[in-house]
Amino acid sequence: MTPTRAALPVASAFGVDIGGSGIKGAPVDLATGRLAKGRERIATPQPATPAAVAATVAELLGRFEVPEGTPVGVTFPAVVHHGVARSAANVDSSWIGTSIEDVVGSALGRPVHAVNDADAAGYAEVRYGAAAGTRGVVLVVTLGTGIGTALIADGRLVPSFELGHLEIDGVDAETRASSAAREREGLSWQEWAERLQRYFGVLEDLLSPDLFVVGGGVSKQADQFLPLLDLRAPIVPARLRNAAGIVGAAALAARAAGKAVTA
Repeated sequence: MTPTRAALPVASAFGVDIGGSGIKGAPVDLATGRLAKGRERIATPQPATPAAVAATVAELLGRFEVPEGTPVGVTFPAVVHHGVARSAANVDSSWIGTSIEDVVGSALGRPVHAVNDADAAGYAEVRYGAAAGTRGVVLVVTLGTGIGTALIADGRLVPSFELGHLEIDGVDAETRASSAAREREGLSWQEWAERLQRYFGVLEDLLSPDLFVVGGGVSKQADQFLPLLDLRAPIVPARLRNAAGIVGAAALAARAAGKAVTA
């Protein structure tokens, strides 16, 4: 059965979150940061080659009425430099060196703005979520299979700020402090918090942020570990959760297109 296509409201952009297992998308109300219509999801093709992923994104947008001129943003699980993938996590390695914007934009027949997935989620939290209205430097850290980071200074994203792979005490930080490491090693909340304290302490000494925001699925249990941390800056859980990537991609695409983004 062919899904009914839903018309987009005025003052919206479209966000697509490309992940290793699923490609999700929805229109976003730029005034509120809320999804303007229900999110659609399609399984990520395997292998997740550029052509296959681009075709799936086109299929996803085909489930909505997306007027010409609507900004379209896509997240990607890689270092993204001026729209080009410089790495590939949970997608085919043929993406490395490929312009995400050119490949996906060609499949859609419209311009696309591509951004790292953690950058998109972080920007969304600053515009509409846990860090809305915060001035200065905000560091958003997602704790999951790895560690993703996004740095936003006075509302402006500093792209590709990959701090999950900092070498701390001779090891890659995410191998010890990610949520996956906690589960893999069977750490108690207190034991994991000690590792997080070391990680966030180094980040704080380097960047002196005004606020930390912690995302990832484990943020739903933030009360189990955030109170155990002793930092100069406040540290709070993310609010937008699974919608953050879609919202951030849409908002950044609107900004890139010169459209007003109002929070």
